Amino acid sequence: MSAADTNHPTSTQHPSDGPATGQWHRRAFAIALAGFVVMAVVAAGLAWRLYTSGATRQTAADTPPAATVADAGASPESTIGATGPGPASQPALQPIQLSPQRLMSIGVQTGEVVVKPVSREIRSVGNVVVDERRLSTVQVRFAGWIHQVYVDATYDYVKQGQPLFTIYSPDLVTTEREYLVAKKNRDAVASSAVPGVAEGAQAILDASVARLRQWNLPPREIERLQSTGEVRADLEIDAPATGYVTERHALPNMYVQPQTPLYTVADLSSVWVVGEFFQSDIGQFMRGQPATITTDAYPGHDFRGRVDQVYPQIDMTTRTGKVRFVFPNADLKLTPGMFVTVMASIPIGREPVVAASAVLHSGARDIAFIDHGGGYLEPREVEVGPRVGDEVVVRKGLRAGERVVTSANFLVDSESQLQAALGSFAPPPPGAGAAAAMNAPAAAATLTLTTDPSPPRKGMNALRVQVKDGSGAPLAGAQVSVTFFMPAMPAMGMAAMRAAADLTERGAGTYVGQLTLASGGTWQVTVVAQEDGRPVARQQLSLTATGGM
Repeated sequence: MSAADTNHPTSTQHPSDGPATGQWHRRAFAIALAGFVVMAVVAAGLAWRLYTSGATRQTAADTPPAATVADAGASPESTIGATGPGPASQPALQPIQLSPQRLMSIGVQTGEVVVKPVSREIRSVGNVVVDERRLSTVQVRFAGWIHQVYVDATYDYVKQGQPLFTIYSPDLVTTEREYLVAKKNRDAVASSAVPGVAEGAQAILDASVARLRQWNLPPREIERLQSTGEVRADLEIDAPATGYVTERHALPNMYVQPQTPLYTVADLSSVWVVGEFFQSDIGQFMRGQPATITTDAYPGHDFRGRVDQVYPQIDMTTRTGKVRFVFPNADLKLTPGMFVTVMASIPIGREPVVAASAVLHSGARDIAFIDHGGGYLEPREVEVGPRVGDEVVVRKGLRAGERVVTSANFLVDSESQLQAALGSFAPPPPGAGAAAAMNAPAAAATLTLTTDPSPPRKGMNALRVQVKDGSGAPLAGAQVSVTFFMPAMPAMGMAAMRAAADLTERGAGTYVGQLTLASGGTWQVTVVAQEDGRPVARQQLSLTATGGM
């Protein structure tokens, strides 16, 4: 190689080997920096858009449900249940709009709330007992032997002064003889001139008469003794009152002492009736209030009396208290032990009342449906007072002049619960929704629900829904939900039940899922298909599940 070759580079050179190497690096760095800045600006813009859209969604989510209901034309107070004044555990209710044909088909009738004087009738059962104030006991105040018995059977009717039996008493005979001796001595010294002799003899005679009276001798016996002056061994004992002999212990040749009870005589011209009433009714009774009793012994006959006493004791087993009534019994038709029906009328005053059938007892609350006209029915929780015949007093929730549903309440309540459970009903203003509901176009898509097993049963069930559009082609990409609903049955102590499932698409317009039923019986089923949040099809039907309650 020559020297020239070693002093000059070859004709082929790399860009990094020449003088322009630094300028090329600076240009590449500037391009990279510009690209990074552009990417940062784009990322910041995307982040800002995501942030603002998330805040918008959060604001919409935080909006109270009452605002949505209000925009739909219903006040927040019109919903009773978890979002209304009722307890959260109670099923929710919604106002409903029914067409005239629907109202007629289910038999809806209405009545008016009126204010009038009312009296509450409290009814119970009772028994006739003897008036304890009219009981008399026959005893003697001396010892002796019974000879002859005139009234010898229980429940014999006796009159006051009628002889019951005869008795011989040595003490009584001695007292009578002392009386005769004192009478004879008084007559003998009546003309004595000695001071104090006549007075002393008279005092002894008076003491003998007083002793006879302390023996409780009949007045006619003392008169006989005074007129005849003869002592009679057997003394007749008379009945102290008029009535029936309820107890009799006097027997011939029986030795008796002053503490021996011989007869009990009951005056039944007035009797007591003791009735048992619930604890909640005891406070309504006041002494002197009128009362009426009836008995099957005298059909169609009412006996009238009054309240005499409210017993200050409650039976801890039955939670009832006793009330005593007094009834005149001059004709002696009421006898002790007779079973009677007691009715007491308790005045309450002027109160708003409504037909008892207008109030639906649903769990722990009472519901009435207000008729605003045009088929618009609003559920309202009410507080009721005592029942008055076929009506009930309303304490809160209703005003005079309002009209309420008085029949078919159970069906109306079921429809209201179903609408609230589905959450797809916004109540229209009165009179505005009847024609629109009847003239609304039918849904373009169709739904077909099948269950496995068929019919469904209590427990786990498989659901299958076939969705087709208006042309009959399978509809894909829909959101399908199935809701089973059973209204509350207060008479059986059952609350409302609801079960819902969102189905999964399996292709060809088929949607499947599973759902557990808590009970057998008739369920109201609603199938809803939505597309992009817009309902495209809806089906309502009733299915009866097996397996018992």
